[in-house]
Formats: sequence, C-alpha cells, structure tokens
Amino acid sequence: MYAIINDRGRQVRVEKGATVQFDLARKNAGDTIEFDQVLVYHDGEKVKVGTPVVPGVKVVGQVVKEFKDRKIRVYKYIRREGYHRTVGHRQRYTLVKITDIVAS
Repeated sequence: MYAIINDRGRQVRVEKGATVQFDLARKNAGDTIEFDQVLVYHDGEKVKVGTPVVPGVKVVGQVVKEFKDRKIRVYKYIRREGYHRTVGHRQRYTLVKITDIVAS
C-alpha cells in the first residue's frame, strides 16, 4: 500500500511505516500531521488516480524531529572587477514517520 501526496508543491511517494523528509512544517516532535491532498492511492490491488485529488483518502504521520541540512556555500564572483561574495544557507526540514493511510 502506498500513496503519492502533494505537500506545498512537491510530490512525495509515501508508505505506511516510512520516514520521510519534508520542508519545515513548524510542528513540535510528537505532533500529528495530516496530508489530505492524495494524488494517487494504491491499496495493493487497485490504483486510484485523483483528478486532481483522490476523495476520502488522507495520510497521517507523526513528527519525529526538526533539523537542518548541511550548509550550502554560494560564491559570487565577477572577473576583473574585484567583486566576490560568499554567502551560506542551511535548509530546515521536518522528519515525519507515516503512521497510517486512511481510505474511506
């Protein structure tokens, strides 16, 4: 059993018991999070494809933790101008364990 969900413009394939990394969701560890935009649902026998979402299906997960990814360094440089800048960025993510895929 699996589902493909839409989370803020990104499509993610999830299964029950899987741990998935999402963009920051501003939830505390242990909180429950629901994804109701299910695009595709496969129950083991039949595949349901939504137009655009499958009605009556939602994915429930539990927030494991919030963390930062590795640092990305961006170096800007213009030749012969004496211009160079270094900036960094660390993307924040939420780790979610999928507890159930509910279909009514």
